[in-house]
Amino acid sequence: MSSALTDLFPRPIVQAPMAGGVSVPRLAAAVSEAGGLGFLAAGYKTADGMYQEIKQLRGLTSRPFGVNLFMPQPEYPGASTGSTGAAGAAHPSAAAVEVYANQLAGEAAWYDTELGDPDSGRDDGYDAKLAVLLDNPVPVVSFHFGCPTPEVLASLVAKGTLTLVSVTTADEALAVERAGADAVIVQGVEAGGHQGTHRDDPERDGAGIGLLSLVAQVREAVSLPVVAAGGIMRGSQIAAVLAAGACAAQLGTAFLVTPESGANALHKQAMTNPLFVRTELTRAFSGRPARGLVNRFMREHGPYAPVAYPQVHHLTSGLRKAAAKAGDPQGMALWAGQGHRLARELPAGQLVEVLATELASARAALSGFPDGSAGGGDR
Repeated sequence: MSSALTDLFPRPIVQAPMAGGVSVPRLAAAVSEAGGLGFLAAGYKTADGMYQEIKQLRGLTSRPFGVNLFMPQPEYPGASTGSTGAAGAAHPSAAAVEVYANQLAGEAAWYDTELGDPDSGRDDGYDAKLAVLLDNPVPVVSFHFGCPTPEVLASLVAKGTLTLVSVTTADEALAVERAGADAVIVQGVEAGGHQGTHRDDPERDGAGIGLLSLVAQVREAVSLPVVAAGGIMRGSQIAAVLAAGACAAQLGTAFLVTPESGANALHKQAMTNPLFVRTELTRAFSGRPARGLVNRFMREHGPYAPVAYPQVHHLTSGLRKAAAKAGDPQGMALWAGQGHRLARELPAGQLVEVLATELASARAALSGFPDGSAGGGDR
């Protein structure tokens, strides 16, 4: 399925924007130079920090790339204008965050650090980042944790920017289509990192949909191009999602272990370390469902983490940094998709080449003929 998006890059491979210092300019540049679509992650950065990375990336490649933004979040789930309810009473989630902070006091003492301020901000500098991207347009902008207003999407389109929005259900895809985005990133439950749900509903915890089923549902619901994301590590899997109707595949964990990735060395090593055998969705580190390798912190605190993003993210930020500094992966957020055991420590550009070769082989095998032709003669 051709689209204005895939016309930008010759290979249907998108490098996922991984926040927290993983998707650095050198990684995005290497992917784009190899014919994929590299992405910068603006999440948790200042507007100026994002701008400086864009400038650096443009110095490394002249090929198209993307920038990902986090959508602003309500102060607490269910809150409309503030964290207080009737008679000035604290919102229940605020109290839950305080209880969680008390639970984490032992972690802070263990790592000799302070807990963060849960009220450090919830909009991630969204308006300032949008202003930068309108003043200095980039080829592609994607959004996570919700859908921008039609006015925001139209303003980016007017600057020549293609817009993508992450979705986890067909209903979310319909809302994105109505808002006027150019494409959707369909994120299956297999994906590492944060689920891009538009509304954080605790009743949906663990109820995500597998990628191939979700791609089919979204393709029947909307006419927008689909980028498939979630657990993809091999070219054969890319072939599968393309056959299901996607125009490209987005891979995160596969690129996390590359030399160009900015991920912590302990995080990279954990992907294939036999000590970490499985992943789970957890709220332990951020207050929002995110898939990572199961470690001590997740086991001990996941069951008690409140529904409060980004408050819990701010609360645990110092703990995660201190654990990394101490060389302790058991206290780090080791985000990873379900395919993490298939990670390959290849340079990013070489990985794109290998994936493209595997994709071509898978397509040829699906056709039944080595050269990919339809063939003829007796069956």
